[in-house]
Amino acid sequence: MKWDKEAKELLGRVPLFVRWKVKRRVEEEARRVGAKVVRLEHVISSQRRFLERMEEEVKGWRVETCFGPTGCPNRAVKEEIAGRLEELLKGKELKEFLKGKVKDSLKIHHEFSVSVSDCPNACSRPQIADIGLIGAREPQISAEGCTLCEACVHVCEERAISLRDNGPVIDRNRCLCCGKCIEACPTGTLREGRRGYRIMVGGKLGRHPRLGEEIGGIYSPEEVIRIVDGCVDYYKMHCEGGERLREIMERRGLGELIMAVKGRWGGLDIKGFALNNPRENF
Repeated sequence: MKWDKEAKELLGRVPLFVRWKVKRRVEEEARRVGAKVVRLEHVISSQRRFLERMEEEVKGWRVETCFGPTGCPNRAVKEEIAGRLEELLKGKELKEFLKGKVKDSLKIHHEFSVSVSDCPNACSRPQIADIGLIGAREPQISAEGCTLCEACVHVCEERAISLRDNGPVIDRNRCLCCGKCIEACPTGTLREGRRGYRIMVGGKLGRHPRLGEEIGGIYSPEEVIRIVDGCVDYYKMHCEGGERLREIMERRGLGELIMAVKGRWGGLDIKGFALNNPRENF
């Protein structure tokens, strides 16, 4: 659908990660009134309708993703986990739960949020979601001989790799597990270790913003589903007045969440919060 100049300029001010949602909503508004070109008044009326009817829009949960599934070359993982997360959250009946906890009408910020990024570029902002997932490929040094070509050194944006006489050395304090060095290595000296997701919990914006705390380690999609399941159950058990997961964590202690999830899924090897170095347990 065509957009006029003023409407397009206003759309350009919307944050990139939600722009496609806003664009779709505005075009629906324009079609509703029979317009063939999106104009400024359609943007404004769409915004007004959204604010007036926000509770109808609230699902109680949301899963946001980056652009990875469309073919982003930076993807560290290619598992399509978002659909599985949506099915899990649908079964938690979070909207009805929140209606019983929030005194006023529900707003978008009340929703339990999960954000999935397929690489450490984190385009979907997992750091400020209740649960944020970041795709990761752990590089390991194999027994294959290194030719000291420096391909891994040049491709690493974190300066986490250096070369010695016998081959590469990885600084785990710097490495974000993007996997680019694995792809660049021509000899197989660097190979893939664990592939999956880093997990951050307790991110939020609002009046008291907090970045999520990272759980040490890399987790498979199956482990991620179980951890998210346990986190949501913990959230529902302790939520007061529609507060966010981070507020519960700060009120009850960061470590209690980890212990609760471990208890929910016996045998699940969760490393615990690694506040100083999220990758220390790799």
